[in-house]
Amino acid sequence: MTEIDFYSGSEDKLHTACRLVAKALQKGFKVMIYTTDTTMMERLDKLLWTFSSIDFIPHCRADDKLADVTPVILGYAANLPHDDVLLNLDAENPSFFSRFRRLIEIAGIAPEDTQAARKRYRFYQDRGYEIRHHKLGAV
Repeated sequence: MTEIDFYSGSEDKLHTACRLVAKALQKGFKVMIYTTDTTMMERLDKLLWTFSSIDFIPHCRADDKLADVTPVILGYAANLPHDDVLLNLDAENPSFFSRFRRLIEIAGIAPEDTQAARKRYRFYQDRGYEIRHHKLGAV
């Protein structure tokens, strides 16, 4: 069964995503970052190249010819080259999430984002998934 981690209270979801992706790569996992928001995907693509001066996060789009050998994939399609970690940045639940070993969800602080995240949380909970909740910024 897919392990689910929810990170709530993110003031900057894209920076949080970059930190979590870097951590997953350090542990040897491949990551699929999912969103249907093309503007967000463009911003994230640029940020992954620049967010850290010491971490290199090799990534490409799901339709790139190097997707099979790249550890971080950006996309919105269900036809993916691995099933390690899915990081969902979309407002909706990815229909194919259960094929991944681990799912990461990030909830921002904007009311509409928090509301969408609560809906996704209930969706997983109603289906019997155990969810680990991490409050960002909490001491």
